[in-house]
Amino acid sequence: MLREPLPPNDARRLCREVFDGGSVTISKHAREELARDRIEAQDVAAVLRGGIVEPAELERGTWRYRLRAGNVYVVVAFRSESELIVVTAWRK
Repeated sequence: MLREPLPPNDARRLCREVFDGGSVTISKHAREELARDRIEAQDVAAVLRGGIVEPAELERGTWRYRLRAGNVYVVVAFRSESELIVVTAWRK
């Protein structure tokens, strides 16, 4: 069972593990934001595999983690130790 909130380093490790062998879902809202900011799948992959993770924030009853790599930001929520959802993303 996943015990949240995770410290940033643990969230980063889990993002990488889920990306490499789990299930990553992209929400409808995130797909719209990716298209609007012209963020490609490889950009999201780079953020999930090696982005800097900020401390978790509780929003609408779910712990969310903001990751960034370069000027691309991705917010994820873990569904389990093997599943995450990309909630939103943007380019700064």
